[in-house]
Amino acid sequence: MNDCYLPHASLLTDLYQLTMSYGYFHSGMAQRRSVFQLSFRRCPFGGEYAIAAGLGSALDWVEHFGFGRDEIAYLRTLTGANARPLFSEDFLRFLGSARCECDIDAVPEGTAVFPHEPLVRVSGPLWQCQLMETALLNIINFQTLIATKASRVCRAAEGEPVLEFGLRRAQGPDGGLSATRAAMIGGCAATSNVLAGKILDVPVKGTHAHSWVMAFPDEQTAFQKYADAMPNNCVFLVDTYDTLRGVEQAAKIGVKLNEKGHSLVGVRLDSGDFVSLSQEARHILDEHGLTGAAIVGSNDLDEYEIVRLKQQGAKIDTWGVGTRLITGYDQPALGGVYKLAAIEDENGVLQPKMKLSNEPAKSSIPGALQIRRFSQGAKHIGDVLYDTRLATTDLASGTDLATGRTITMTGVGHDLLIPFVENGSRLHDNDAVMEIRKRTLREISRLPDDCLRFEDPVRYPVALETNLQQQRINLMTAHQSNILQTEKP
Repeated sequence: MNDCYLPHASLLTDLYQLTMSYGYFHSGMAQRRSVFQLSFRRCPFGGEYAIAAGLGSALDWVEHFGFGRDEIAYLRTLTGANARPLFSEDFLRFLGSARCECDIDAVPEGTAVFPHEPLVRVSGPLWQCQLMETALLNIINFQTLIATKASRVCRAAEGEPVLEFGLRRAQGPDGGLSATRAAMIGGCAATSNVLAGKILDVPVKGTHAHSWVMAFPDEQTAFQKYADAMPNNCVFLVDTYDTLRGVEQAAKIGVKLNEKGHSLVGVRLDSGDFVSLSQEARHILDEHGLTGAAIVGSNDLDEYEIVRLKQQGAKIDTWGVGTRLITGYDQPALGGVYKLAAIEDENGVLQPKMKLSNEPAKSSIPGALQIRRFSQGAKHIGDVLYDTRLATTDLASGTDLATGRTITMTGVGHDLLIPFVENGSRLHDNDAVMEIRKRTLREISRLPDDCLRFEDPVRYPVALETNLQQQRINLMTAHQSNILQTEKP
């Protein structure tokens, strides 16, 4: 997270989180143990999976949870509709003396995740769990979205390097840095973002723009001057004037580089018909003996355009992807939600809670959930959600969330959510971004092939364990009964 904000991290929230926390305090409920869970309802980009990302950044925020003098002084200035202070002095003193007491269990970054599964489970005092909602959603929603998009783009490239080139089109400096982090987690090989390179310890790539070429009398001079300055970093942008003439000029400089013991890394195409231009460029480079020089393509690329170009025979070796990756261009938000799943009653017993809706997808799943993932050999075959507080005898079967049918898993199962924070203290340092990237690539390789299709992908099975399903039905029934009792004359 940006160091500019970390000193005031707890103010990265919506006001209603604070007003609810005050309401809990005023009602004597603030310290009741509760469980909240972060999930999403629909996979992004028309796909059938997402890549969990943002947890490391979110945990950086959690480490700074608390209200110092400056934050309390600011909250003291807030007023209600009657122009009187919004919060009492007792509550402000309560905030100022508090430390994080929450437990956080989560799916490790780089894990494939699916609708209605808890990416993060937060347990602790009600007011603290409530206050974490906005920041956790802000961080995890965006990075999961971009990591998923990057994964799709990298799959379309079929193992060829994808370079993240989107900083100039990102939603501000914070959006640029967090999106680069997510894009690297999703599978990108390098980024143009130098600040991300330093902070995240990821590879950076880049050479020159059209302005470099235009600053010299002609293209050949521009390429030669760049080669003189940086003979170990020559990828020439060849479409400032005439693309194929530019490739010819680049090839001539490439031959000179070879003679001096260096090599032309490649040429970059940024406009025009990539299929014919890349084929011609490959021919020109090979004719000059530059068979090792790569052809980089960059210009409003996404997974669909990369697939189209490859199917039509484009000779592109490396893909520079910017706007349509860094912004989540075709879907601006993941739509993750953070819901109360359980809370202590007056007797200190944790009771499951469920949000109901006329839209079935918006009805939440009650209880302190865990994900049991089943695999056969190298492939994942399905997940079962269960409540860790319920006695369970068979985690290999349950009710499919999409069809309502009973399904049975085979193979070996393992649980996905692991502890990251205990009573406010972090248990693990953040994994290195490039290590998370490796996890993503392993996860993608383990998903069913039909789940990965860009067109008409098949849904990955997610089921509710039998006791959890019954708990959900019981809560629905009890709610309907309460409504009928209330409506009686």
